[in-house]
Amino acid sequence: MSQLLRFPNAVERDPAIELWMAEHSGELGAIARRWFEVMRGCGDDVRELLHDRHPTACVGDAAFAYVNAFTAHVNIGFFRGAEIADAEGLLEGSGRFMRHVKLRPEREVDAAALTKLVATAYADMKRRLTKEAARAGSP
Repeated sequence: MSQLLRFPNAVERDPAIELWMAEHSGELGAIARRWFEVMRGCGDDVRELLHDRHPTACVGDAAFAYVNAFTAHVNIGFFRGAEIADAEGLLEGSGRFMRHVKLRPEREVDAAALTKLVATAYADMKRRLTKEAARAGSP
């Protein structure tokens, strides 16, 4: 059984995400939009949807990352973050699978390191999907 979080209704561009972004204007909204655009730019197979009321990026139908805005910060979250390389130590959290990076308007983030983390999460999910497909195809 797969441990991947799958969303068969993920689409190339979800209008609900644009509404979410419009409702989250200001500094926090700008941070969320910037990093969701990084997720969208990972590959032609990136799909998206609102999951638990926040923008979620998928490789095909398999979720790899999300953004969510709170009162004073934005989380950039990774569905399999506990299992990806984080050389800069940006990830927070103690869940079995998920991790996040907390961004605040008043605090600088290492944009190169976070971009690399997003790309790593995307590549990790692609590998997981390839392995899953190979297992499904073997007798």
